[in-house]
Amino acid sequence: MDDYPLVHRSPAPASYGRLQVREADLGPARWLTERAPGSAEFGTVAAIAAPGFAAYARILHPASLDERPVRWDTVAAARGLGTTPHAQWHELIGMERFYQNASAYGMPGVWDEHPAEGPTPPVVARHLVPLLTRHTRTADRCWFGLWHGYGRWDFDRFPTFPTPGRDELLLAGPLSDVLSPLDADEFTELPDLWWPQDRAWCLGGDVDLVSTYVGGTTALVDDLLAAPEFEAHPVAPGDPVY
Repeated sequence: MDDYPLVHRSPAPASYGRLQVREADLGPARWLTERAPGSAEFGTVAAIAAPGFAAYARILHPASLDERPVRWDTVAAARGLGTTPHAQWHELIGMERFYQNASAYGMPGVWDEHPAEGPTPPVVARHLVPLLTRHTRTADRCWFGLWHGYGRWDFDRFPTFPTPGRDELLLAGPLSDVLSPLDADEFTELPDLWWPQDRAWCLGGDVDLVSTYVGGTTALVDDLLAAPEFEAHPVAPGDPVY
């Protein structure tokens, strides 16, 4: 999946925002695939957010209207529909999967831009940081995975670790710095994977998804489901991702 050349890229720096790119030991990432061998098949929740947690949540990336976030359930209600934990955006709006090249899309007064594909969008990440901080003892020591195919940087000089279907750079820093790459470029992708040193939870996203997935304790997932800042649903580790 990652076997095509990276072109027109500048040599990557040793930091991604204030997060440091790991140049040697990638051991802190090994647990992502070793903690429950065989239980994280490609395209499943556990493959995106790591296997072995007590509970998982799917956080929907919002659509937008005039650059303001729009919930999926708002769009569904406008069409006389509801949402489910496994809702797919293109089905919700009544279009083919790859509708973005259609001559016109959107619903006047409801939405005009589809949910962001890729890792956790900033509008969601800003609210996740304080909530996730409350559910770890090591928010000052966190690890992050960044798909090496993102952005304008050539990361080939750095080692990568495998996740199902992807090769990731390992970054290190406090959770509070996860948004720092945006300081230099507001269109920079945030890391796909976030987890604290105590492994209390793991957040995962992917270049092809319009959702972020979080695995952790039941208390953490309950907080995500109850928080008004998120449109979240409970999911199981073997469920497909969208």
